[in-house]
Amino acid sequence: MGANSKSEDEWRAILSPEQFRILRQKGTEAPNTGNYNHHDASGVYVCAGCGTPLYKSSTKFNSGCGWPAFFDAIPGAVSRHQDRSMFMTRIEITCTACGGHLGHVFKGEGFDTPTDERHCVNSVSLSFKEE
Repeated sequence: MGANSKSEDEWRAILSPEQFRILRQKGTEAPNTGNYNHHDASGVYVCAGCGTPLYKSSTKFNSGCGWPAFFDAIPGAVSRHQDRSMFMTRIEITCTACGGHLGHVFKGEGFDTPTDERHCVNSVSLSFKEE
């Protein structure tokens, strides 16, 4: 975790209960409920916890999965960790700066993107800065 680390009480003071559940407790928002699933403005998606730029809008695509999907992150902004919860192995993605849970990355699904990856990200984990 980077320079934006805080205590649990500090995170609770600055995040909404839903943001805390997802960013700090690794929760997941219900599919097709997030503000950014069908969002298509030009700009940058930043971490809702610490404001670090994570994804450019040019890397967002419609995967039909029910959550915002990106094929690549801003270099160094997103870290990957093995997640063995839910009786399977997945790759969790977190904000490198603060450790906030973003979602999971999936590879080899056949999407027509430059990386053949889908970063499946909770909208609650994001804020948007228009260009």
